[in-house]
This record gives sequence, structure tokens and C-alpha cells, in this order.
Amino acid sequence: MEHEVLQRALWALLEPELARIGYELIEIELAGGGSRSVLRVFIDKPGGITLDDCVAASRQAELALDASDLMTAAYTLEMSSPGADRPLRKPEHFERYTGRSVRIHTHAPVFGRQRFTGVLAGVAEGMVLVQGDAEEPFRIHFENIRKARLEPLEQ
Repeated sequence: MEHEVLQRALWALLEPELARIGYELIEIELAGGGSRSVLRVFIDKPGGITLDDCVAASRQAELALDASDLMTAAYTLEMSSPGADRPLRKPEHFERYTGRSVRIHTHAPVFGRQRFTGVLAGVAEGMVLVQGDAEEPFRIHFENIRKARLEPLEQ
């Protein structure tokens, strides 16, 4: 199964399973291949994630994965919190972190650029607004966002 198709299928399988036990699926990463595949699943909940949360979510994910035929080769499952540079994937993620610094990479150029760093200025009409060096914020369509992450807060 093509990597991107498999990732979407894993998302569709795991998101409701994890939500049922109180966790929000933040990101799925597939690394390696063959006998060295690693499936990394990042979860969150209000108040943050503990080691016990990772264990409980791993058990739930393993049950769902074992009952499906998505992972056909051996793999290692890693469950984790999203960390300080958490990925932003859904419109509600961008809304939740308005005012924070972000890094965004796009599929197609916007004003001749594919990389943006600035303050998340909001969400409007299917677009993410990023205030960078320009006077007006950049308007980036959700569908054009390849990768978006928060910049860690400075201590």
C-alpha cells in the first residue's frame, strides 16, 4: 500500500479508537520499511500525556491494528506526546494555538515561498493566517499545508 494511503488508513482506524478512551490523535509517522518499520503515534489530552497514558493508548492501538490488515510486515509501535514543537494538522489545532509562533511548509508556493515562520494570526475561510515580516499576514489554504509545527516556547 502506498505510504500516504497507508497513513490515511491508519489515521481513520486509530483516531476513533483513541478518542473512545480519551485521547486526541495528533500525528502518525511511518519510518523505515521491511523488518525495520516504526509506527509513531502522537497523542494528547487536556493536562498533557503521562507514561501511563502512552501505555493505555498503545494497548488500544495494538488491538485495533491486530484486528486490521493494514500493517502487513513486522513493525514497532511507539506512542508519544506531541512535544513542544507539536504538529498542527486540523483547523482546530490552528485555532487553539493562535498567537503562538509556527513553522509552515506548503505543497505549492505562496507568494514565491514554501516555508513560513511567524505568529499564527488566526484561521479564516479555510485559510491559516501567519504574520511574518510583511505588513499583511500570509494566507495559506489548509489543503496547501504540507507540514506545520509550533515553535517551542523559549525558556
